[in-house]
Amino acid sequence: MTLEGRLFVANRMTEIKEVTTEDTDSSYSKRLEKALVELCRQMDIPVPMWMKKNTREFAAFGQTIFFREQYTEKVRFDRFQIRVIDT
Repeated sequence: MTLEGRLFVANRMTEIKEVTTEDTDSSYSKRLEKALVELCRQMDIPVPMWMKKNTREFAAFGQTIFFREQYTEKVRFDRFQIRVIDT
């Protein structure tokens, strides 16, 4: 699975990264979680809280957006967008 992450400040993209996980034995949700955690680690941001709206968006569009309110820590960006590039 290849997951792309983008950070935005005031509607301007400030950073973009991709991570690929090769774990094909795990379920889709476990691979997604592993890729999200690794993407956050590489971008040096905390892992966001995954809410029902994220599940709906991800299932429908293969992408979702996390806003500042979904973090327990203060963050340096307005939103964080992830999308699957390759499963």
